[in-house]
Amino acid sequence: MRYYTDLVPAFPDQDDWTLATVLRTHAARRPDAVLLDLPEEGLTFTYAQALEQAESVADRLAEAGARTGDRVLVMAANSSQFLRTWLGTGVGGTVEVPINTAYEGVFLEHQVATSAPRFAVIDDVHAARFAAVGDAARVIEHFWVVDTGSREQALALLRDAGWAADAWEDLAVGARPGAEFPTPPPHALASIFFTSGTTGPSKGVAMPHAQMYFFGQEVVSLQRLTPEDTYFTCTPLFHGNAQFMAAYPALIAGARLVCRPRFSASRWVEQLRDSGVTATNLIGVMMDFVWKQPPRPDDADNVLRTVFAAPTASSIVEGFRARYGIEAFTEVFGLTETSAPILSPYGEDRPAGAAGLQAADWFDVRLVHPETDREVPVGEVGELVVRPRHPWTCSLGYFGMPEKTAEAWRNLWFHTGDALRKDADGWFYFVDRYKDALRRRGENISSYEVEQGLLSHPGVLEVAVVGVAADSEAGEDEVMAFVVADPARPGVTAAELWDWCTGRVPAFATPRYVRFVDALPKTPSEKVQKAVLRADGVTPDTHDRTAVPAAAGTR
Repeated sequence: MRYYTDLVPAFPDQDDWTLATVLRTHAARRPDAVLLDLPEEGLTFTYAQALEQAESVADRLAEAGARTGDRVLVMAANSSQFLRTWLGTGVGGTVEVPINTAYEGVFLEHQVATSAPRFAVIDDVHAARFAAVGDAARVIEHFWVVDTGSREQALALLRDAGWAADAWEDLAVGARPGAEFPTPPPHALASIFFTSGTTGPSKGVAMPHAQMYFFGQEVVSLQRLTPEDTYFTCTPLFHGNAQFMAAYPALIAGARLVCRPRFSASRWVEQLRDSGVTATNLIGVMMDFVWKQPPRPDDADNVLRTVFAAPTASSIVEGFRARYGIEAFTEVFGLTETSAPILSPYGEDRPAGAAGLQAADWFDVRLVHPETDREVPVGEVGELVVRPRHPWTCSLGYFGMPEKTAEAWRNLWFHTGDALRKDADGWFYFVDRYKDALRRRGENISSYEVEQGLLSHPGVLEVAVVGVAADSEAGEDEVMAFVVADPARPGVTAAELWDWCTGRVPAFATPRYVRFVDALPKTPSEKVQKAVLRADGVTPDTHDRTAVPAAAGTR
């Protein structure tokens, strides 16, 4: 049985596992090296400058009344202001609460009520949303507003509604002479990241400083980051993927972080080349979107060394590696609540679909029956349950939701709700979310694996697979695929997709139903709302593989 053994913290003393300590250490060792690079803003910040900015933000928050543990809501697009605010909360001992920029109305009300922030940093375009929820946001005392073109109107709106509101630049004027910045302990709360809320109200994952560090350290180990690396992120900083799995790893390694405001599949290679990027990550369908761009003769003309892809699209990974000249793909399986207990060794070919090996020095891991919590045999599918072997490397629970915390941590294990299997060599394979799993004619079906098979078709942009009630077998499902066709490759048919499944998807898992849609319903955090799709079910425009000639219908 194999395990992941490469994880050795760059800061071996766990007392040093805080953003403040890591930033101060690198600012002392490498003051003139660039930490933050924002090409769209034309700005760079060295480690020394980043520390100076962080201390300014921390002290100006303190001047406004912020105390250790006070929450600071951040609702902003990727920018230097977001990054400097994050660093400032880490240095000053306040708690960062990043909020999805798509939230408004009841979504925004819920997260404000749950986290109870005293202060907020927002882009000007979001001011009206806080005014609209009114009393629900009265817990916020002071706003600092980032200018994206309408700041004066935003300040006037907030002030007229009774809030204190100032320009974000007031946080960056410098710390007061003699200001002190006691370093928070590793077990203190650092951030609250909200779950997507696909199965109920979103939950605020309370992450201590040590866990934020540890998650970042896992990526440093995973991608073998050094001070010579340049890490590129373009996913939203209000998600963990960009913040503690890209920005924080760059900081821990003493590397340079290139941060852009959004993902562009068509410009991805150019952006890598322009910034000298050596490491990056891709999530969800980003890898597939890049792969489906027209190949160019200079695709490999870059210095990209490693890609962390979660999940890695195994059907295209070798072609992707050769096309873009990539040395190593890496992958993990983890959650915001638990960090990543399963990681893939750098540069090692792993079995198709394998997420990685257990980091046994750091986590206990089991696959259990979801109803009995009894461990299942090797090779069988079970729910992944996790517990840490070292303190503060997992979350403190769900902020303000003790019942949800107790439910998730029952029997002293964190229950992920994810179905995985493990082979005899120790490799773990993601099968599905338990709520998304299907069963057809006695066979368990992974919606994820069916989706991967369909996504490999060049005419498919996005796909979601769900189970719908069978017309003859009570308690079982028929497989239905909701497909967003690639507008650049029009004309894909249901019959073509069924043919494509041959040799890629088991016959029992090939969708009976295919329905073409313009877009998939998603939460504000871009998770597909499969419950909505299941509720829609089979409609008159759905293609049925058992019907003839309807099965051959086009979109």
